[in-house]
Amino acid sequence: MFTPRAFVETDLQWLEQLLARDPFITLLTPGDDGLPELTRLPVLYVRDGDRITLHGHWAKANPQSRHGGMAKVLVDGPHGYVSASWYPDKEEAARVPTWNYAAAELRGELQPFDDAHALATLVAATADHFEAGVGQAWRFDANRDDQRSQLRGIIGFRFVVQQVQLKLKFSQNHPAANQQAVIAALEQLPSPASHELAQWMRRALAMPDRHGP
Repeated sequence: MFTPRAFVETDLQWLEQLLARDPFITLLTPGDDGLPELTRLPVLYVRDGDRITLHGHWAKANPQSRHGGMAKVLVDGPHGYVSASWYPDKEEAARVPTWNYAAAELRGELQPFDDAHALATLVAATADHFEAGVGQAWRFDANRDDQRSQLRGIIGFRFVVQQVQLKLKFSQNHPAANQQAVIAALEQLPSPASHELAQWMRRALAMPDRHGP
């Protein structure tokens, strides 16, 4: 992921916020034809100190489920168009429009598994996590034959993260006045996505050493 120095982030809190916001990631693995295979799927995020692991599963029919080894995960964040007309210095600095966003690219080792007990544990943990988010309480019951039989149709995986690349493109390459003007303009738009981007910008730019040139 191309990341100019002004947009590089190293604090893992931003990865946690990205995955809390949207755990529906893109998983990329090498394809037989030289092009990447990709799957969009939800994951569970686990961090123990510096060790980060993502847990998820494929349908067994998915060709990607037969891949083990190095892979890449893309994590999406808030994003939106930034008009050059919003900048206070647009005339003297010949400003142009851009797109602001937050994103992460993770590289690591993909470890598939099909052990029934491990799959049952994964499916139960996934259901518990996401059911809580929608205020429901459906539970996976491994003692029920009809539910346990569903495990034969999936392959689980652990993605052990070896490298994290975080990018926060929040106008840090602009003077503080431009940054604040972009936030204010985004907050005036009717789009909830624009409001979310403004909130992330405000939070990031309030941190030390993030006030631009």
